[in-house]
Amino acid sequence: MRKDAKIYVAGHRGMVGSAIVRQLYAAGYENVVTRSSSELDLTQQTQVTEFLVREKPDYIFMAAAKVGGIHANNTYRADFLYRNLMIEANVVHAAWQAGVKRMLFLGSSCIYPRDCPQPITEDYLLTGPLEPTNEPYAIAKIAGVKLCESYNRQYGTSYVSAMPTNLYGPNDNYDLANSHVLPALIRKAHEAKLRGDSTYTVWGSGRPMREFLYVDDMANACLFLMEQDALNDGLFNVGTGTDVTIRELAETVMNVVGFDGEIVFDASKPDGTLRKLLDVTRMQQLGWQAKTELSDGIALAYADFLAKHTGG
Repeated sequence: MRKDAKIYVAGHRGMVGSAIVRQLYAAGYENVVTRSSSELDLTQQTQVTEFLVREKPDYIFMAAAKVGGIHANNTYRADFLYRNLMIEANVVHAAWQAGVKRMLFLGSSCIYPRDCPQPITEDYLLTGPLEPTNEPYAIAKIAGVKLCESYNRQYGTSYVSAMPTNLYGPNDNYDLANSHVLPALIRKAHEAKLRGDSTYTVWGSGRPMREFLYVDDMANACLFLMEQDALNDGLFNVGTGTDVTIRELAETVMNVVGFDGEIVFDASKPDGTLRKLLDVTRMQQLGWQAKTELSDGIALAYADFLAKHTGG
C-alpha cells in the first residue's frame, strides 16, 4: 500500500478495528478514514453506498461485525445472522460500486465444521456441519467470504479474507453476559481476587482446547496481507499454530492476575467445540507469524482491563 493511500477501517472502535488503526499509524499510514456507528449505520445500504462513493477509499479493512461469546451467539441468533449479513453485503457491494479494488474481510475460525480434522486448513470450509451454538454467526461470515470470492470472479476485484483464531487484547469486551472466554476469565479472576474468594467458576469441563492470538498480532497480519500486492484472492487462517486447554488458560490467567484460589468447573454449561486449532501454513509460507506469547499477551490485556474498567 502507498503511504498516502486513503484507507477506510470499518469497525474502528472494536477490538480488531482499533488494533488495525494503531498498526496503520505505527507503519506510517496517515490518511485513515473512520466513522462511528452513529455517523454511519453499516446495516443501511443507502448510507454505506453514499459514504463509499463519496470517500472513494483505496483500501478497506472490513472489521465491523456484531460479535459475542457462546451465550450471546446462542441467545441472539437472529441478531447475529441478520446484522452481520447486512453489514458485509452492504460494504462489499458498495465498495465495488465505488471502485475499491482492494479489501480485507475479517472472518472467524467458527466458519469451519465442528468436527473437521485438526489442525484446520482453509480447504475444510463447507465440508461438514457447523458448531450449533454459533451457527448463525458462522453462516454470516461464510457468506462474507463467498461474497469476496464472487466479486473477485465476476468483477475483477482483489478482496482477500482473513480467518483469525480466538482474539484477545486491548478494547476487548468484558461483559460476562456476552464476552468470549479469555476476557471473561480475566474479569472473573480479577473480581474473585478483589472479593478474597477461595475459588472462581469457569464454564464447561475445562477440557476443550483453544488457540489464542493477541489482537495486535492479528492487526499486523492484516496489514501484511494487504501489502502483498500480488495477492489478489484467497482465504488465510491467522493464528499461532499452538493451543491450550481451557484449564491451562484459566491457570495462566490466575497467575497473571495474581489470584491465589482454585478453579471450579461448571460442567452444566456448554463446552462448544472440543478442539479448534488453525493450520497457519499459508501465512507462514508468505512470511508471517505471530510474535506475542500467550502469558505476555494476557498481561497486556489485563493491564488494559485495569486501566479502562477499574481506573487502575
